[in-house]
Amino acid sequence: MKKWALAPVLLLGIVLAACGSNDNNNAAEGTTGGADVSAAPAEQNSLETVKASGKLRVGTEGTYSPFTYHDADGKLTGFDVDIAREIAKRIGVEAEFIETQWDGIFAGMDAGRFDAIFNEVSITDERKVKYDFSEPYVVSKAVLIVGENNGEIKSFADLKGKKAGQSLTSNLSDIARKNGAEIVAIEGFNQAIDLLVSGRIDATVNDGLSFLDLKKQKPDVQIKQVDEMAEGSRSAAVFLKGNEELVQAVDGALAAMKEDGSYLAISEKYFGADVSK
Repeated sequence: MKKWALAPVLLLGIVLAACGSNDNNNAAEGTTGGADVSAAPAEQNSLETVKASGKLRVGTEGTYSPFTYHDADGKLTGFDVDIAREIAKRIGVEAEFIETQWDGIFAGMDAGRFDAIFNEVSITDERKVKYDFSEPYVVSKAVLIVGENNGEIKSFADLKGKKAGQSLTSNLSDIARKNGAEIVAIEGFNQAIDLLVSGRIDATVNDGLSFLDLKKQKPDVQIKQVDEMAEGSRSAAVFLKGNEELVQAVDGALAAMKEDGSYLAISEKYFGADVSK
Protein backbone atom coordinates (compact mmCIF):
# COMPACT_ATOMS: atom_id res chain seq x y z
CA MET A 1 0.00 0.00 0.00
CA LYS A 2 1.30 3.47 -0.90
CA LYS A 3 1.87 6.10 1.77
CA TRP A 4 0.54 9.42 0.52
CA ALA A 5 2.51 12.55 1.39
CA LEU A 6 0.60 15.61 2.61
CA ALA A 7 0.70 18.54 0.26
CA PRO A 8 2.94 21.35 1.57
CA VAL A 9 0.06 23.85 1.69
CA LEU A 10 -2.16 21.49 3.66
CA LEU A 11 0.62 20.69 6.13
CA LEU A 12 1.33 24.39 6.69
CA GLY A 13 -2.39 24.98 7.34
CA ILE A 14 -2.47 22.32 10.02
CA VAL A 15 0.55 23.79 11.81
CA LEU A 16 -0.91 27.31 11.70
CA ALA A 17 -4.28 26.07 12.94
CA ALA A 18 -2.65 24.29 15.88
CA CYS A 19 -0.65 27.39 16.82
CA GLY A 20 -3.74 29.55 16.53
CA SER A 21 -5.71 27.22 18.79
CA ASN A 22 -3.01 27.35 21.45
CA ASP A 23 -2.93 31.17 21.31
CA ASN A 24 -6.71 31.31 21.77
CA ASN A 25 -6.54 29.07 24.85
CA ASN A 26 -3.85 31.23 26.38
CA ALA A 27 -5.89 34.35 25.70
CA ALA A 28 -8.98 32.79 27.30
CA GLU A 29 -7.06 31.83 30.43
CA GLY A 30 -5.70 35.37 30.69
CA THR A 31 -9.08 37.15 30.49
CA THR A 32 -11.76 37.39 33.15
CA GLY A 33 -14.56 36.82 30.67
CA GLY A 34 -13.32 33.45 29.32
CA ALA A 35 -14.16 30.01 30.71
CA ASP A 36 -11.52 28.32 32.84
CA VAL A 37 -11.07 25.12 30.86
CA SER A 38 -8.50 23.83 33.36
CA ALA A 39 -11.10 23.55 36.16
CA ALA A 40 -12.48 20.00 36.52
CA PRO A 41 -15.86 19.33 38.18
CA ALA A 42 -15.49 18.68 41.91
CA GLU A 43 -15.79 14.98 42.73
CA GLN A 44 -18.51 14.09 45.21
CA ASN A 45 -17.45 12.48 48.47
CA SER A 46 -19.16 9.32 49.71
CA LEU A 47 -21.80 11.13 51.78
CA GLU A 48 -22.64 13.52 48.95
CA THR A 49 -23.01 10.59 46.56
CA VAL A 50 -25.43 8.83 48.92
CA LYS A 51 -27.46 12.01 49.41
CA ALA A 52 -27.55 12.68 45.68
CA SER A 53 -28.93 9.18 45.05
CA GLY A 54 -31.43 9.47 47.88
CA LYS A 55 -30.56 5.97 49.06
CA LEU A 56 -28.16 4.24 51.44
CA ARG A 57 -27.50 0.83 49.88
CA VAL A 58 -27.23 -1.69 52.71
CA GLY A 59 -25.83 -5.19 52.38
CA THR A 60 -27.50 -7.68 54.74
CA GLU A 61 -28.34 -11.38 54.92
CA GLY A 62 -32.06 -11.43 55.63
CA THR A 63 -31.74 -14.90 57.17
CA TYR A 64 -30.08 -14.21 60.53
CA SER A 65 -32.70 -13.73 63.25
CA PRO A 66 -33.09 -11.53 65.24
CA PHE A 67 -30.62 -9.27 63.46
CA THR A 68 -31.81 -9.43 59.85
CA TYR A 69 -34.66 -11.75 58.79
CA HIS A 70 -38.15 -11.91 57.27
CA ASP A 71 -41.21 -11.86 59.51
CA ALA A 72 -44.38 -13.92 59.07
CA ASP A 73 -45.60 -11.51 56.39
CA GLY A 74 -42.34 -11.76 54.46
CA LYS A 75 -41.18 -8.26 55.42
CA LEU A 76 -37.48 -7.74 56.02
CA THR A 77 -36.97 -6.81 59.66
CA GLY A 78 -34.57 -7.28 62.56
CA PHE A 79 -32.32 -5.36 64.91
CA ASP A 80 -29.71 -4.41 62.29
CA VAL A 81 -32.41 -3.59 59.75
CA ASP A 82 -34.16 -1.18 62.14
CA ILE A 83 -30.84 0.43 63.09
CA ALA A 84 -29.92 0.94 59.42
CA ARG A 85 -33.34 2.38 58.56
CA GLU A 86 -33.17 4.90 61.39
CA ILE A 87 -29.62 5.95 60.49
CA ALA A 88 -30.57 6.42 56.82
CA LYS A 89 -33.56 8.55 57.83
CA ARG A 90 -31.34 10.79 59.96
CA ILE A 91 -28.87 11.20 57.11
CA GLY A 92 -31.80 12.26 54.94
CA VAL A 93 -32.08 9.26 52.64
CA GLU A 94 -33.91 5.93 52.41
CA ALA A 95 -32.30 2.59 53.26
CA GLU A 96 -32.25 0.21 50.30
CA PHE A 97 -31.48 -3.34 51.45
CA ILE A 98 -29.62 -5.72 49.18
CA GLU A 99 -29.87 -9.24 50.57
CA THR A 100 -26.76 -11.32 50.15
CA GLN A 101 -25.54 -14.60 51.62
CA TRP A 102 -22.92 -14.18 54.30
CA ASP A 103 -20.25 -15.95 52.24
CA GLY A 104 -20.59 -13.30 49.53
CA ILE A 105 -21.32 -10.18 51.54
CA PHE A 106 -17.75 -8.82 51.63
CA ALA A 107 -17.29 -9.59 47.93
CA GLY A 108 -20.42 -7.52 47.32
CA MET A 109 -18.89 -4.65 49.26
CA ASP A 110 -15.65 -4.95 47.29
CA ALA A 111 -17.64 -4.81 44.04
CA GLY A 112 -19.38 -1.59 45.12
CA ARG A 113 -22.87 -3.12 45.42
CA PHE A 114 -23.37 -1.59 48.88
CA ASP A 115 -22.53 1.64 50.62
CA ALA A 116 -22.46 -0.18 53.97
CA ILE A 117 -23.03 -3.58 55.57
CA PHE A 118 -25.34 -3.87 58.57
CA ASN A 119 -25.26 -7.54 59.53
CA GLU A 120 -23.85 -7.99 63.03
CA VAL A 121 -20.29 -7.86 61.69
CA SER A 122 -17.67 -8.18 64.43
CA ILE A 123 -14.80 -5.70 64.41
CA THR A 124 -11.52 -7.59 64.01
CA ASP A 125 -7.96 -6.47 63.32
CA GLU A 126 -7.93 -8.57 60.15
CA ARG A 127 -11.04 -6.85 58.78
CA LYS A 128 -9.79 -3.39 59.77
CA VAL A 129 -6.89 -3.79 57.32
CA LYS A 130 -9.30 -3.62 54.38
CA TYR A 131 -12.46 -1.98 55.74
CA ASP A 132 -13.55 0.89 57.96
CA PHE A 133 -16.13 0.50 60.72
CA SER A 134 -18.64 2.77 62.36
CA GLU A 135 -18.67 3.11 66.12
CA PRO A 136 -19.85 -0.24 67.52
CA TYR A 137 -23.60 -0.39 68.06
CA VAL A 138 -23.86 -3.79 69.75
CA VAL A 139 -21.70 -5.80 72.12
CA SER A 140 -22.11 -9.56 72.44
CA LYS A 141 -20.56 -11.45 75.34
CA ALA A 142 -20.12 -15.16 75.92
CA VAL A 143 -22.45 -16.36 78.65
CA LEU A 144 -22.79 -19.57 80.64
CA ILE A 145 -26.27 -21.09 80.40
CA VAL A 146 -27.62 -23.91 82.57
CA GLY A 147 -30.97 -25.48 83.40
CA GLU A 148 -33.33 -23.49 85.61
CA ASN A 149 -32.95 -25.91 88.54
CA ASN A 150 -29.17 -26.34 88.30
CA GLY A 151 -27.60 -25.13 91.55
CA GLU A 152 -24.13 -26.64 91.07
CA ILE A 153 -22.84 -24.54 88.18
CA LYS A 154 -22.57 -20.86 89.08
CA SER A 155 -19.44 -19.80 87.17
CA PHE A 156 -17.23 -20.86 84.28
CA ALA A 157 -14.87 -22.50 86.78
CA ASP A 158 -17.66 -24.88 87.79
CA LEU A 159 -17.64 -26.45 84.31
CA LYS A 160 -14.82 -28.81 85.29
CA GLY A 161 -15.99 -32.37 84.65
CA LYS A 162 -19.39 -31.22 83.37
CA LYS A 163 -20.92 -31.82 79.93
CA ALA A 164 -21.09 -28.67 77.82
CA GLY A 165 -22.88 -28.59 74.46
CA GLN A 166 -20.69 -26.69 72.00
CA SER A 167 -20.05 -26.22 68.28
CA LEU A 168 -16.59 -27.71 67.87
CA THR A 169 -15.14 -24.92 65.72
CA SER A 170 -16.46 -22.06 67.85
CA ASN A 171 -14.33 -19.89 70.14
CA LEU A 172 -17.11 -20.51 72.69
CA SER A 173 -16.09 -24.16 72.72
CA ASP A 174 -12.55 -23.07 73.64
CA ILE A 175 -13.89 -21.26 76.72
CA ALA A 176 -15.72 -24.39 77.90
CA ARG A 177 -12.71 -26.60 77.20
CA LYS A 178 -10.28 -24.31 79.05
CA ASN A 179 -12.52 -24.51 82.08
CA GLY A 180 -12.36 -28.31 82.11
CA ALA A 181 -15.71 -29.18 80.52
CA GLU A 182 -16.38 -32.41 78.63
CA ILE A 183 -17.42 -31.19 75.18
CA VAL A 184 -20.58 -32.59 73.60
CA ALA A 185 -20.69 -31.67 69.91
CA ILE A 186 -23.79 -29.76 68.77
CA GLU A 187 -24.75 -28.04 65.51
CA GLY A 188 -25.97 -24.74 66.88
CA PHE A 189 -27.63 -22.73 69.62
CA ASN A 190 -31.09 -24.30 69.31
CA GLN A 191 -29.75 -27.84 69.66
CA ALA A 192 -27.72 -26.81 72.70
CA ILE A 193 -30.86 -25.47 74.38
CA ASP A 194 -32.84 -28.62 73.51
CA LEU A 195 -30.14 -30.83 75.08
CA LEU A 196 -29.95 -28.57 78.10
CA VAL A 197 -33.70 -28.59 78.75
CA SER A 198 -33.83 -32.39 78.34
CA GLY A 199 -30.95 -32.84 80.80
CA ARG A 200 -28.55 -34.48 78.35
CA ILE A 201 -25.92 -31.78 78.95
CA ASP A 202 -25.15 -29.69 82.01
CA ALA A 203 -24.40 -26.37 80.37
CA THR A 204 -23.54 -24.46 77.24
CA VAL A 205 -21.25 -21.48 76.69
CA ASN A 206 -23.03 -19.42 74.09
CA ASP A 207 -23.78 -16.01 72.63
CA GLY A 208 -25.40 -13.61 75.08
CA LEU A 209 -27.56 -11.96 72.42
CA SER A 210 -28.94 -15.34 71.34
CA PHE A 211 -29.85 -16.02 74.97
CA LEU A 212 -31.61 -12.67 75.31
CA ASP A 213 -33.53 -13.25 72.08
CA LEU A 214 -34.66 -16.71 73.20
CA LYS A 215 -35.86 -15.42 76.58
CA LYS A 216 -37.69 -12.61 74.80
CA GLN A 217 -39.43 -15.05 72.46
CA LYS A 218 -39.95 -17.86 75.00
CA PRO A 219 -39.82 -16.40 78.52
CA ASP A 220 -40.95 -19.70 80.07
CA VAL A 221 -38.06 -21.79 78.73
CA GLN A 222 -36.41 -23.50 81.71
CA ILE A 223 -32.88 -22.11 81.43
CA LYS A 224 -30.89 -19.35 83.09
CA GLN A 225 -27.67 -17.40 82.66
CA VAL A 226 -25.22 -17.80 85.56
CA ASP A 227 -22.00 -16.17 84.34
CA GLU A 228 -20.70 -13.82 81.65
CA MET A 229 -17.28 -13.11 80.13
CA ALA A 230 -16.00 -9.62 80.95
CA GLU A 231 -14.90 -8.87 77.39
CA GLY A 232 -17.30 -9.00 74.48
CA SER A 233 -17.28 -8.96 70.70
CA ARG A 234 -18.17 -5.54 69.27
CA SER A 235 -20.11 -5.25 66.01
CA ALA A 236 -20.54 -2.26 63.69
CA ALA A 237 -21.45 -1.12 60.20
CA VAL A 238 -18.79 -1.83 57.55
CA PHE A 239 -17.54 0.48 54.78
CA LEU A 240 -14.88 0.42 52.12
CA LYS A 241 -11.86 2.48 53.09
CA GLY A 242 -11.87 6.07 51.84
CA ASN A 243 -15.47 6.84 52.82
CA GLU A 244 -14.72 8.96 55.86
CA GLU A 245 -17.59 11.42 55.33
CA LEU A 246 -20.18 8.65 55.22
CA VAL A 247 -18.70 6.91 58.26
CA GLN A 248 -18.79 10.18 60.21
CA ALA A 249 -22.43 10.75 59.23
CA VAL A 250 -23.38 7.24 60.42
CA ASP A 251 -21.49 7.77 63.68
CA GLY A 252 -23.30 11.07 64.20
CA ALA A 253 -26.67 9.43 63.63
CA LEU A 254 -25.83 6.61 66.05
CA ALA A 255 -24.77 9.06 68.74
CA ALA A 256 -28.01 11.01 68.33
CA MET A 257 -30.05 7.79 68.52
CA LYS A 258 -28.41 6.83 71.79
CA GLU A 259 -28.90 10.34 73.13
CA ASP A 260 -32.63 10.58 72.40
CA GLY A 261 -33.56 7.00 73.33
CA SER A 262 -34.25 5.72 69.81
CA TYR A 263 -31.44 3.18 70.02
CA LEU A 264 -32.67 1.83 73.36
CA ALA A 265 -36.20 1.41 71.99
CA ILE A 266 -34.90 -0.73 69.11
CA SER A 267 -32.63 -2.72 71.43
CA GLU A 268 -35.43 -3.48 73.89
CA LYS A 269 -37.77 -4.41 71.04
CA TYR A 270 -35.53 -7.32 70.05
CA PHE A 271 -33.61 -8.19 73.22
CA GLY A 272 -35.42 -6.63 76.16
CA ALA A 273 -32.15 -4.96 77.16
CA ASP A 274 -29.56 -2.40 76.13
CA VAL A 275 -27.06 -4.33 74.01
CA SER A 276 -24.73 -1.42 73.30
CA LYS A 277 -22.43 -2.19 76.24
